[in-house]
Amino acid sequence: ILRMEIESLEAEAKQTAHKHVANLLQRPDQLEKVEQYKRRVIRKKASVEGMLKTAMQTQLDGVKTGLIHLKTCLQDIKEVRKLMREIEETFPVVPNLVDKLKEVREESLKHSQYAAAMENLKHIFSVPESVQKTRAFISDGKLLLAHQSLMELENSRDDLLFEMHRLPSTSLADKNMLKHYFSEVEKLSDELGKQLWLIIRLALNSVRKEPSVIVTALRIIEREEKADANAAKRLESTNFVTPGRPKNWRKRVFEILEEAVSERIAGNQIEERSQNKMWLVRHLEVTRQLILEDLQVVKTACVPCFPPYYDIVDEMLRLYHKCLSSHLQELATQLEGNEYVTLLNWVQVYEGPELMGHPDLNIDLKAEGLEPLLPERIVNDLTSKYLATIEKNYKEWMNNTINREMKDWGGNNLPEADDTGHYQTTTPVIVFQMIDQHLQVAKTVNQALINRVLIISMEHLAMFAKQYKDAVYKYSKSHFEDRGLYKYFTPYMIAVTNNSIAFSDIAWKFRKQYRSSTTDSDKSFENVLNSFEKLREETTNFLLHELFLDVDKEISKVGTREWLEGKFSVIENVCLTLEDYVHDYQHLKERNFDYLKSCLETKLAKGYITALLQKKITFKDQSQREQFARKFVREGEILKAEMSKLPSFHSLGTSSTKESPFDSLPLLAEFLKLKDLSMLFLEVSGLIKRYPDITADHLTALLNLREDMAKTNVRKQVVEMMSELGTLQTNSKTIFSQIVLN
Repeated sequence: ILRMEIESLEAEAKQTAHKHVANLLQRPDQLEKVEQYKRRVIRKKASVEGMLKTAMQTQLDGVKTGLIHLKTCLQDIKEVRKLMREIEETFPVVPNLVDKLKEVREESLKHSQYAAAMENLKHIFSVPESVQKTRAFISDGKLLLAHQSLMELENSRDDLLFEMHRLPSTSLADKNMLKHYFSEVEKLSDELGKQLWLIIRLALNSVRKEPSVIVTALRIIEREEKADANAAKRLESTNFVTPGRPKNWRKRVFEILEEAVSERIAGNQIEERSQNKMWLVRHLEVTRQLILEDLQVVKTACVPCFPPYYDIVDEMLRLYHKCLSSHLQELATQLEGNEYVTLLNWVQVYEGPELMGHPDLNIDLKAEGLEPLLPERIVNDLTSKYLATIEKNYKEWMNNTINREMKDWGGNNLPEADDTGHYQTTTPVIVFQMIDQHLQVAKTVNQALINRVLIISMEHLAMFAKQYKDAVYKYSKSHFEDRGLYKYFTPYMIAVTNNSIAFSDIAWKFRKQYRSSTTDSDKSFENVLNSFEKLREETTNFLLHELFLDVDKEISKVGTREWLEGKFSVIENVCLTLEDYVHDYQHLKERNFDYLKSCLETKLAKGYITALLQKKITFKDQSQREQFARKFVREGEILKAEMSKLPSFHSLGTSSTKESPFDSLPLLAEFLKLKDLSMLFLEVSGLIKRYPDITADHLTALLNLREDMAKTNVRKQVVEMMSELGTLQTNSKTIFSQIVLN
């Protein structure tokens, strides 16, 4: 089989060679390079044979080395087997040796104890002197020397106690006697510790002036840490408890630093609320400066003095954060009024560029893994208390504001006027300052607090509008019961009407300045606008009511026989009355004046038309009826002209060509002038198209004025005509919507 494989390989090699030669000699000119190709193939063959020889030689060397190792391992196994056999033969003799060497062991222990006693003999006899010397070193501030002497005393005591511990027969009385003899050593340790803790407590001050003092204290503490570690190892191996160990002085360092930081933070509160209302602001500012300065000192001066594994910057940051958090949580239980928001604002300052974000510190509290300075529970509690304080203030201040204004209403002085002569009171300004003050304070905290304060402010502003409205109603009611009670009712009612616009403007300003996307804010804002719009409408109605108490006396005469005969100067008196009141109305703001003018014209036309339709006269003939119609058309034109004389500021967004309610009078007159009743249907049709809200009652009352129509059939005729014409579907309201006939 092997021979067949060799022959197969040779044949395959020859076939490959033929292909290779064929590829090389594809053109006649390549025959000239045959010798060159031969030499290249010979060199390649020699190179391959050399590589094969080298590989075979390396393989043979590896096999040879492996055989040598196997031979060596075999010899080692034989040697180990021999030694194991000897150990097995020797092991049974060992227990007997223990008993035989017991005395030797005891003598060795005694010798060791005697050696320790001899070594510490000078210390034992000089303990009182060493204690006194160490105490002197501590008093003189030579702490390194004091610690060296203390360590010698502690080592002597510990060595002697350890040797006694090794002897099982040692009595407890002997141990106690030795401990009593060295009792001053522990006291020295405490005294040295007190000096060290004093230095550590003043570290931030000392490190600037005498950093060597801090370094000395830390060297002593680190030596004690090593002694604690050695005592722990001895305890683990021998079960010997070293007196006074572990001291854990490194842990105590951070406890002392924490106490010092806590005292520094609490100690800068130099004033109480009773001494200075700004006590909290001053205290927090001093605290900010103190922490900033201390942490700068830690980063620059403490790092070279403290060992790297103390991680002093991060540890001090955590201590300051922890102590400050505890102090602020304690302060939070003592606050009142605006102090709540002062603290909330300072918490924002703490994380900002004025303290932790200061270029010298550049500390990211979240990256450091620190908890918030105040827990969310306390922040929410402070916020709730602050908002409750705001609500209390709003109620108190707004009540006082209304009471003060009501007092002014009954005074003998006119209300103030602005630069354009519009009456006003100081109430809007007071309320604006009140709300703006709280919003400005909330702005120093965060947007969430601004939103909540804005909503509360708008809610109380709406409540104020209701209180204001109630006060105005009470004031007006008293005035209308006795019109001589208040000297300046109309001017103050004008001032209140103007105030309504001022309050709406205030609400718009706050919405624009402190825009919030919350639904509650939008609802509160709309409620405020609606509340003051209702107040404006009501005060305008009171102004008109005051006017019409005089005008209605004249209007009531319209339609009577005396009026028709010219015995009453109704229109002249009405015009004079209007002129008198309009003199005061000029102190209204433009929007209010336009609104009052519109209401006045409507109310005047309503009163006049109502008076006409209340059949107060029975006509004798067509001539008298026409005279009646001409008279009220003429007077309607006079009243319309009188209204057009009044200024118009076009502030209501209505067309300047708006139809006057007095324009209906000529159409009504046509019904009375009509001679041919067969044309009545056309007149009714035209009137309904012009005034689609006119009712059957209105038309019946109008036709009842005619002496030539049967009163029993008028209503029926009107209903038939209106049903025949059909009802126009419209939402438009004209003067007839406001006229209600009895």
